[in-house]
Parts: sequence; structure tokens; C-alpha cells
Amino acid sequence: MRFKALLTGDAEELARRTLAAEPRWILGCLGILAASCAIYGFTFGLWRGELQATFTALKLPLVILLTCGGNALLNGCLALVLGTNLGFRQSSLAILMSFTLTGVILASFAPIMLFLLWNTPALGSPDSERGGSITLLAHVALIGFAGVMGNCRLWQLIRRLTGSISKAHTVLFAWLAGNLLLGSQVSWILRPWIGRSDADITFFSAHPMQGNFFEAVWHSLTVLLKNSNL
Repeated sequence: MRFKALLTGDAEELARRTLAAEPRWILGCLGILAASCAIYGFTFGLWRGELQATFTALKLPLVILLTCGGNALLNGCLALVLGTNLGFRQSSLAILMSFTLTGVILASFAPIMLFLLWNTPALGSPDSERGGSITLLAHVALIGFAGVMGNCRLWQLIRRLTGSISKAHTVLFAWLAGNLLLGSQVSWILRPWIGRSDADITFFSAHPMQGNFFEAVWHSLTVLLKNSNL
């Protein structure tokens, strides 16, 4: 598999592979995506210990794959409705490639998160609530950044496949919106997060539909603002 073409955003080579939809290419993207997200997921949960890190390493690839599948289904249909010249199979494979790039970017952030972990108030310390908020918000920011970059990296491919700059903009916006809305909901239900510092570590939450992702992010932000006396 010419993985270099994906990293460099080689529109010509990626367009050929998108049109061909070779099983080896699809399996390669899936494998890289799962492995990359597992690496980053381990650093995600490490603040609460090795057990949480293991759980998160298993759950984060699942979250990304479910988001990828849901977004491929949604935007595959949307691409046909908008007349973007993208077939369902082509649109789905292009979305898979964007998520693969997102996973690689996240894996490259793992050393940064380990450094942050080293300098964050530890679990069980008097300042553990602030430590949990810092960790959560940092991961949300990095995952969001990686998602945007993974999609934007394929801009030339989208433009080549759609044959129109305006249609390419529409497709890119639909991808980003779908990732935000669907990804946040899936991540909230599966909870690949560190959780509250005083809560037990479990693989699945006992109340997955209670609350929402944006509420949790807002709570973490208010904790930091309160502790910074702003």
C-alpha cells in the first residue's frame, strides 16, 4: 500500500485508489486507523492509571470507527443529493482515508500528552479535579485539531473528484459538521474519557445517556476558570 500518497495528499494517486476501491487499500487504512487511535487512546486514559488506559485504548478506535461509518453513510447519501459527482463508495472511502490521517496525527501527539500527564496534578492529589479538567480539555482540543487537519489534507482529492471548488467546499463542510455532531454523541455514549476523579473505573458507563458531551466540556472549563480565579 502506498501509504506515502495518503500522508502527502497526492490527489492523483488517491483518486485512483478511491475509484479502484482495492480491498487491500481499505484494510490497510482500517488497520492503521485502529492502531494509531489505540496508541493515542492509551495516553488518554493513563491519568487514571493503567486499567483506564487499557480501556481507552480499546474504546477510542471503536469511537472513531463508528463515527467514520456513520459519517460515511450520512455523507455518502448527501453527496448524491448535492450532485457532487461522488458515488457512495467513493465518498465512503475518501472519508475512511480522512479518518486514517486523523488517527496518524493523534498517534504523533502521544508524546505530547505524556509530557502533559507528567506535569498535570495527579489523581488523588488535592488538585485532582483541576488535573482531570486539564487532561480532558487538552484531549478534546487535540482530537478536534487532528480531525480538522485529517479532512483538510484531502482537499485536493475532494476537489479532483467533485470537479468543482464550490462543491468541494460543501463536501468538506459536511464532513466536518458530521464529525462534530456524530463524533461527540458517539464519544459520550461510549465514554472513552478519564471520567470523574472520584468515580469507579468501568468499561461502560452505567448511565450512558445521562448528560452530554458539551456539558462535560463546559464543566471542565468552569473548573479551570474557577481555579485560576478569573
